[in-house]
This record gives sequence, C-alpha cells and structure tokens, in this order.
Amino acid sequence: METVLSKEIQEGLDAARVAGMRASSRLRIDLDGKIYPVHRMWKTGFAIAVEDAPHLRGLVDLYDGANHLFQCLIMANEEDAGEMLYEFKRATPVTDRAAFDYERAANAPVGLIEAPDAST
Repeated sequence: METVLSKEIQEGLDAARVAGMRASSRLRIDLDGKIYPVHRMWKTGFAIAVEDAPHLRGLVDLYDGANHLFQCLIMANEEDAGEMLYEFKRATPVTDRAAFDYERAANAPVGLIEAPDAST
C-alpha cells in the first residue's frame, strides 16, 4: 500500500528534515570567505540547502568544525527535495606537511646528530 501525502504536508516534512540536518551537521564549505553549511556528504559529493547556496562551482575548502578536511573542485549536479547536490571533480585531503618527491626508506634516520665540539 502506498501512502499519498498532500503537497503541503510533504513540503513541511522536507523542511523539517532539512532543518534537522542543518542542526546536526558540523560540515561546512568555505568559498572565497563565505561559509555554507553542508547537510550531508558522501563519497562523490555533498548537499547544501537550496536557499543557502546558489549554483556553486569551482575550488572550495571543506571543514568539519575547525578541521580542514579537503580542498575540493566542485560543480552543481541537481536539486532534490530542498537540497542542492554537488559533485566532487577532485577532493584532495589536506595534510600538515608537504608531500615527498622521493621514496623515503622505512629505516631512514629521523635527524642528524653531530659529534660534540672538542673546543668546549
């Protein structure tokens, strides 16, 4: 049996679902200093409320609270139930150090220890 809801009730349920996601999510994107709250994220994209964001496109930074997670290249995909869905073209994890341009051996020394100066 399929339940059919009136348009007004369905819109109310969608609005309540969106409000619940907005309150529970810590995810956000930063685009040129403007912050947009992210409702949900999956492997290939994320969703933002339609009224919060226009059709965004380009390079954005994705945060979980204060933690910078990814630098992403995105494009708007489609609108669905009050949310704008975005697709990742690229999502590069943010690290606290530069990538090595060579292979580092597992037993490589951590630092250089010099012999003590004999003149002291």
